[in-house]
Amino acid sequence: MRRLYSAFAYALAPLYCGALLWRGLEERGYWGHFGERLGLGATVGARSVWIHAASVGEVQASAALVQQLQRCAPGAPLVLTTSTAAGAARGRALLREQRVDVRYVPLDLPGSVRRFFDRVTPRLALVLETELWPNLYHECGRRGVPLVLASARLSERSARRYRWMRGVFARALSQCTLVAAQAEADAARFRALGAAPERTRVVGNIKFDFRMPAEALARGRAIRDHYGGGRPVWVAGSTHAGEEEMVLAAHRRVRSAHGQALLMLAPRHAPRFGDVAAWLEQRGVRFARRSREGAVDPQTEVLLIDTLGELIDFYAAADVVFVGGSLVPIGGHNLLEPAALARAIVTGPHQFNAAEIARLLTERSAIATVQNARELAAQVAEWLASPATRTSIGARARAVVEENRGAVARLMELLAPLLRAPDPQGHPDGGGYG
Repeated sequence: MRRLYSAFAYALAPLYCGALLWRGLEERGYWGHFGERLGLGATVGARSVWIHAASVGEVQASAALVQQLQRCAPGAPLVLTTSTAAGAARGRALLREQRVDVRYVPLDLPGSVRRFFDRVTPRLALVLETELWPNLYHECGRRGVPLVLASARLSERSARRYRWMRGVFARALSQCTLVAAQAEADAARFRALGAAPERTRVVGNIKFDFRMPAEALARGRAIRDHYGGGRPVWVAGSTHAGEEEMVLAAHRRVRSAHGQALLMLAPRHAPRFGDVAAWLEQRGVRFARRSREGAVDPQTEVLLIDTLGELIDFYAAADVVFVGGSLVPIGGHNLLEPAALARAIVTGPHQFNAAEIARLLTERSAIATVQNARELAAQVAEWLASPATRTSIGARARAVVEENRGAVARLMELLAPLLRAPDPQGHPDGGGYG
């Protein structure tokens, strides 16, 4: 079955590579380091600990884990792979001082995977959240590299998708030394897909251990002073196609109650920045672009956030935050960043990418879930009118974050024996591990 999967992957590889190169027309980061997609790149000088974090959210969450790995394994080079240009850029910015080798994960083709392993020579592999790659996992097993799914999650939607080739993915999961799941529901789905029950544990979500940069609130105040002044401000972050229309419709209703309200709109993907700007212009919206750096005037309705890496700062500038990917069936994006900032958060009904986080916030009345533009407008307008309510809701959201920290510590307890174990390539001293 894996050979059939590999043949299918080889057939699709030219299309995938072409799509990446095409995407590079809008986001040039996809052109850089392209050889890494084929397993090329610099050779790491010693046995490494390899962490895979698919995109920006997982890269952000990896920071606390990187810190603990460097403390417990001071002699080990750390390699972090990601799939997206935004993830790579965020990883290099976030982990520069830790001297982490950030590169693209190879395509899941036998040749690319072998070249990657020859250069990175991992001693331990940690894959964050939901990334099941049969050839990568097979190569870990072939080379005797312990493989850990860390902070692993598997939505029911993803589980259904994997079941159509259950034999392939069950074999891949059999290579796992440990599945450290976020919640019991995730653990049950991994077991149903083929993970060994005795090697499946629940440790929690390492995203709760992310520490908000100390300067984020100060940058948020500066943004608020520059753009918002005394105006009511709400942010719609990580929005998708079809969602901006609902957000703009909601904003027009909000402005009927709060005439000076400013919407700060942050589309999820950089290639869409130009399209969203053209769409706003076609609809006669008075808007400004963050990339132009100019101040907004009192008549400006929308600030288009067409830059990368600043969303946390804009959340810090907001009175109310809407987290996108949730009014359309994308599955929702990171709720923890605005929660850690004690912001009043609104989300749509599609939360399957972060169902456990949404559940915890909902149980504490620390989030509002809306179904459409009308409900979004009503909720935002209500909270803009009541600073005391916003403060109370934000405090509850931050408390949920604080109360659920500790997943990294629990994960490190499970990793300790693997970090102390003899090197799988025959170096009994563990390659410099403590």
